[in-house]
Amino acid sequence: ISKFLDQAGGKLDYRRYGETLFDILIAGGILAPGGSLVQDADANKPVSTKICLFHQNEDTDSIRSFAQVFVKLMRRYKYLEKMFEEEMKKILVFLKGFEDAQRHRLAKATAFWLASSTLPPTCLINLLQEHLVKDGIALEFLLEVVCTWKQEKDITSLKNALKKAGIDNRLMEFFPPNKRSTDYFKSVFEEKGLLEIVAFHNLQAHTETKKLMQKELDRMIKDEEAPKQLTTYIKDTMGKCNLEDKDVVTILWNAVMGSVEWNKKEELVAEQAFKHLKHYAPMFADFTGNNAKAELALLIKIQEYCYDNMSFMKTFHKIVLLLYKTDVLSENVILHWYREAHSPKGKSVFLEQTKRLVEWLQNAEEESEDEEDDDE
Repeated sequence: ISKFLDQAGGKLDYRRYGETLFDILIAGGILAPGGSLVQDADANKPVSTKICLFHQNEDTDSIRSFAQVFVKLMRRYKYLEKMFEEEMKKILVFLKGFEDAQRHRLAKATAFWLASSTLPPTCLINLLQEHLVKDGIALEFLLEVVCTWKQEKDITSLKNALKKAGIDNRLMEFFPPNKRSTDYFKSVFEEKGLLEIVAFHNLQAHTETKKLMQKELDRMIKDEEAPKQLTTYIKDTMGKCNLEDKDVVTILWNAVMGSVEWNKKEELVAEQAFKHLKHYAPMFADFTGNNAKAELALLIKIQEYCYDNMSFMKTFHKIVLLLYKTDVLSENVILHWYREAHSPKGKSVFLEQTKRLVEWLQNAEEESEDEEDDDE
């Protein structure tokens, strides 16, 4: 077939008949809207052929072999690539008009075309048609594509393609509206042996939730809502979306520091920062209290913020001291950060800045231990 099509391209005008050619290679005839084959008025004239994807054996090797016909054709005639992309967008909308076995073959072939970059992953967005989603056809097709792709290539390339297509955070949309729950999503993909997709989806949902929280906190602080209202919103969101304190403190820091137009002069920015942070310190304490991971996440975030914003370079140790005095950061976490858990960003500068504070904390720690020994 590939040899014939290669030679025929010199005689036939594929630029003109590309869509018709792909219809025939996939479905065996020219497709009418909805997915049925166009019938000729003359009953004696053939309207279909069995030399097409829909009439191949259903095993993976047979489908892969026939999918290569398309790949070879487009390598020879590059201008057909765009035509094929448009053809697949149309074909995917017609899925309901095909039989189960035909959809199964098409899904496998689609996976091969996607894995070989013959098709862009954005074409999968065309599955999100109301009639396809409602009847479960979109989900069934997507699952077949994903399973075949994983076997054909690897899960990393699949995840990257989903991101590239912009559907990494839209996977739930392929489920019928009455089945869009986290538990059902998990059960469906686990049943297909796609645990990586469940973890991937959870990560994407987690990331999206953090983005939405960041946006809402930015708005609330801009509108000068009271810290108590911010705390209530954060705790409600944490309960619903399974966020941890260490996630929240970095988002909160971004919102608090991003709400101010900072003075360019170092000597003035420190005073401005203290006044601002003192107002929000009790809020930070709500999420770092007795939580070393949250404290360390916040401390590293502050370090990187001061490194990225040059006017704060000399203010870092003063901010740390302020947050220590307001019970946001504990001495144990500060000492742990200093000894081994700091970020490499501005490491030498910030360690030198906090040297005196750390020595003071160490002395206080030693005095406390001596007092305990005396009591014993």
